[in-house]
Amino acid sequence: MTDVKSTRRFQYPTKPSDVVKTVKLALHPRNLHRGRYNFPQLIATSPELAAFVSANAYGDASIDFANPAAVRALNRALLMDCYGISGWDIPAQYLCPPIPGRADYLHYLADLLAEANAGSVPSGARVLDIGTGANGIYPLLGQRCYGWQFVGSDIDPAALANAQRILDANQGLSEAIELRLQTSSSLIFKGIIQAGEVFDVTLCNPPFHASASDARSGTQRKWKNLGKSAAKKPLLNFGGQGAELWCDGGEEAFVGRMIAESSAFSGRCLWFTTLISKSASLPGVYRALKKARVQDFRTIEMAQGQKKSRFVAWTFLDADQRRAWGCARWQ
Repeated sequence: MTDVKSTRRFQYPTKPSDVVKTVKLALHPRNLHRGRYNFPQLIATSPELAAFVSANAYGDASIDFANPAAVRALNRALLMDCYGISGWDIPAQYLCPPIPGRADYLHYLADLLAEANAGSVPSGARVLDIGTGANGIYPLLGQRCYGWQFVGSDIDPAALANAQRILDANQGLSEAIELRLQTSSSLIFKGIIQAGEVFDVTLCNPPFHASASDARSGTQRKWKNLGKSAAKKPLLNFGGQGAELWCDGGEEAFVGRMIAESSAFSGRCLWFTTLISKSASLPGVYRALKKARVQDFRTIEMAQGQKKSRFVAWTFLDADQRRAWGCARWQ
């Protein structure tokens, strides 16, 4: 984990190689999905998964991860078996997230919060999920793993309606997770964070493509890597539509707006964070952080097998203020 000091004491990096990173070769130690999927157990929990399980080229039980229906069935089984969440589903073409990677983000966020809590993960954290989507995956996992309270925002009323249906199907989740509609596509925190409201951390999986054609090209690259024929696959193999996948300027522009807007809430959140899909976006993100005059930021690398990902976290509070935040909020 990178520890970059105050803007008054260091030169901001301008390219990814300027930040020392620790590449994790496996999922977080607390991640429940570090080993192989136990398909017999998952099928016993959710029998519908059986229709999608077959032997892969190595003779191991697996699914076709380029098939959205198969990934949805696997997610339902994992959520029920590992987290006690029933009734999870999403409408066709909405983003279907890989649960192990999403859980990793939350576990590393927990470590980040623990720094202000004498090394212990706080159970009383309050979290804002920007773009929670129809799947609501971060609030669901974060509430079950750590007992955190969540607000999930989105600009799509249909997505929020589906997420609310999942909450209503599980006792206690509606009390722990609140969903809010963002009525302006140009705003991120404004209109969602209410007067006097405080969050311990925010998270986001931003739209990473710059256009719909970019999204299609990315899907075609996935097909090629998976040895699949584009003609036999849906337009977007893992689902996702519109604002879930792309925005003008892609993730770099979106995160730049997020950083700029976060300065208006500098004293009302301990850490702001976002996933960064493309390492090429990092220099622009670092420039935006410098412009916002943040006190500290981290680039935290994650990995699942050969797939690498990362998130950037930033704060407007110095080390003493972060410790005081932890004492006031959790001790």
